[in-house]
Amino acid sequence: MENASYVALSRQTLIRRKLSITAHNLANVNTPSYKAEKLLFRQFLVQPKNTGQLSYVQDHRTLRDETIGSISFTNNPLDVAIDGQGFFQVETPLGTRYTRNGAFKLDNNNMLVTSEGHRVQGNAGDIIIPQGTQKISIADDGQISADDIGIGSFQIYDFEAREDLRKMANGLYITDQEPIDVPQKSLQQGALENSNVKAVMEMSDMISIHREYTSVSNFIRSEDERMKKVIRQMTSRS
Repeated sequence: MENASYVALSRQTLIRRKLSITAHNLANVNTPSYKAEKLLFRQFLVQPKNTGQLSYVQDHRTLRDETIGSISFTNNPLDVAIDGQGFFQVETPLGTRYTRNGAFKLDNNNMLVTSEGHRVQGNAGDIIIPQGTQKISIADDGQISADDIGIGSFQIYDFEAREDLRKMANGLYITDQEPIDVPQKSLQQGALENSNVKAVMEMSDMISIHREYTSVSNFIRSEDERMKKVIRQMTSRS
């Protein structure tokens, strides 16, 4: 395969990654607190023998848009949205994780957990709602009351480098960074943070990516046919 085809192939591989990321964004347009992702690529130069430099395209890393999504009210008293920066802390079988998805529920032990059953952490550890509680109230500053009696508060953390948080399944993040306590909490009970994915822009990107992929595929196919023709001609002369 000639150099032009190798360069085009590197571009095609990148386009496939872009397509995958865009499709993933669109699939999560209704996922609470989901953050859209974009692909960051860079130039990769190669110096072949007897030729000038070749410029390839290399997948460098995936960037996450940390923009806070809009808030929708659900009227579910166990749904909690963070109106500002920060993360809830949860305990999972694999250790401490962080999330902005506040779609919580009570387990069989009246413990506040995520949709997947991970224990939400408060200022004193697990948040347990007393049996028989009729009304659960969550103040803007994260204070939790059961029938107007305070039982604790949410622990909200932030990080110096949010972009370095590693995304796990189900909206969870893991990091080696030391969490920073958020002193001025701003929470909304009965609400969830929406995904920050802009569906119209992602659909537009999807169309553009598809056209770009088709163009590169046609070029590679054309180069392949050209090389086959050259080989046939050389074979017929020998």
